[in-house]
Amino acid sequence: MMAILGKYHVLGKYREWLPGELILIHGECFTCLSSPKKVIDFRFAFFVLEGKVALITGGSSGIGESAARLFAKHGAKVVIADVQDELGHSVCEELKTESASFVHCDVTQEKDVENAVNTAVSKHGKLDIMFNNAGIAGTPKPNILDNDKAEFEKVMSVNVVGAFLGTKHAARVMIPARRGSIISTASVCGTIGGVASHAYTSSKHGVIGLMRNTAVELGQHGIRVNCVSPYVVLTPLVKNFFKLDDDEVNRLYSNLKEAVLKAEDIAEAALFLGSDESKYVSGHNLIVDGGFTIVNPGFCMFPQSI
Repeated sequence: MMAILGKYHVLGKYREWLPGELILIHGECFTCLSSPKKVIDFRFAFFVLEGKVALITGGSSGIGESAARLFAKHGAKVVIADVQDELGHSVCEELKTESASFVHCDVTQEKDVENAVNTAVSKHGKLDIMFNNAGIAGTPKPNILDNDKAEFEKVMSVNVVGAFLGTKHAARVMIPARRGSIISTASVCGTIGGVASHAYTSSKHGVIGLMRNTAVELGQHGIRVNCVSPYVVLTPLVKNFFKLDDDEVNRLYSNLKEAVLKAEDIAEAALFLGSDESKYVSGHNLIVDGGFTIVNPGFCMFPQSI
């Protein structure tokens, strides 16, 4: 139980709670109290996606699953698009059928992406948020001579072409509506080099470039386009790529002391970019890395910080 007093952001409107009033927020009960000595006044935003419809590719696991759960918690109708049918249906069942639905989608196939967008619009009447999250890492081969063309093309197809098709078909239905938010999952390796395979690094640079170009084009239609770029997150994709367990990944790659980056943290960043709280944010690459990309570990006067 927490004592609180102040104004709260509820479905885009403000109201001031009365002293002694019980408030139910996300299943937790709070009591609003007034104190002559101290007043706690703050904004508590909840249900920030109420009335919105979101389509999430790669939503059956990892960051996409966390985003699906968080978006639904904040009031959105969520459509999960993935090739992992069983996992996707399982997530939807947990989120309740009225809040979430699943559609099979291979993001490298335009017909699948087109169908996923059409399904969201047919089911809910519109599409407010497109989260291009599906991606693969490929095989970690540090020597370019060991890299083959087919695998490089596969990573580019899923990561870049998938984001392109998602952006294209989201724009198709958002342009007439004169609004919308398109988000793509990029990576810190889209900002710096040397932290992932050639294919994955190239693909994430491509995703960020696509975001910037489409942000310029689609802004005239009221559509915002952004990226979220995670550092190392404990997802099945990352653990399989590095062949490490949770503790090893945390020990080797957690650079912000007393904190571990989780898929839920990236979902929170996507929630912000998808909500009206970021109504004037477009063309932005939101890096969530604990400060990793701002330091040169080979030349740093704070050796204990790296």
